[in-house]
Amino acid sequence: MPELPEVETIRQTLRYKVLGKEIADVSVRYPDIIQMDVTAFTHRLIGERIIEIGRRGKYLLFELDHYYLISHLRMEGKYFLRHKTVPMDKHDHVIFSFTDGTELRYNDVRKFGTMHLKGKDDLYRAEPLARLGPEPTPDSLTFTYLQDALLKRKAAIKKVLLDQEVIAGLGNIYVNEALFMARIHPEQPANTLKDEEIERLRVACLDIIERAIANGGTTIRSYYSDDEVSGRFQEHLLVHGRQGESCYTCGSPIIKMKVGGRGTYICPRCQRLRHRKGRQRKSGARR
Repeated sequence: MPELPEVETIRQTLRYKVLGKEIADVSVRYPDIIQMDVTAFTHRLIGERIIEIGRRGKYLLFELDHYYLISHLRMEGKYFLRHKTVPMDKHDHVIFSFTDGTELRYNDVRKFGTMHLKGKDDLYRAEPLARLGPEPTPDSLTFTYLQDALLKRKAAIKKVLLDQEVIAGLGNIYVNEALFMARIHPEQPANTLKDEEIERLRVACLDIIERAIANGGTTIRSYYSDDEVSGRFQEHLLVHGRQGESCYTCGSPIIKMKVGGRGTYICPRCQRLRHRKGRQRKSGARR
């Protein structure tokens, strides 16, 4: 599934291709992707221009004249800009035809992607964006916020980090990497983390996302930001996908396990599971 760095790369790529284009027609070939009445969806979009493309967590936000089109790529969603004379792919499910003869085609092999259309005043008032947590940026993901969020949760730290209401945009690959960098076992209960572990984890999350964005994301399976651009961060992964290979820190073999049903890669020596007893916040804890 494309995570924050991949979606950010797609956003940056699309901006140079479709900003200013006016929608002449919309064709929906697989209605389940559209999270509202399809007729109303297509009717409202005709005549709208793409003013800007933003992002919130893993969601692309197409800012139009009067609406926001909110797109989630899920497992394998992609966007391709094509001229209308180019034959359709069987997995092109939503087609935005522009007045200049080009088309933005949403392609999704698994058909898991979703699209919402919201008025500009309603963008954050309801699903899917209303309950998203902060972005993994220095200004939003503060030590205080993360400490408060983790001390309230007894679940495994990996499961907590994958919760989009805790941090928006983190997914399986980057959580695996961040936990390794912070030397934290993914099954460690969130409310047992020490302050120094919380700070290491916060720094690791910020670092991994920044470097992944700089490298265009991670190309795993069928992620593409465009038919000409793919991620390069897979060349820098420390544990994800490296089962049986040596840890870069201690030399121990990387192992694969399941946490919350997700494939999880760890170094068993660098990431040791501690006791599961919770802790109370210390008076005068770091802020």
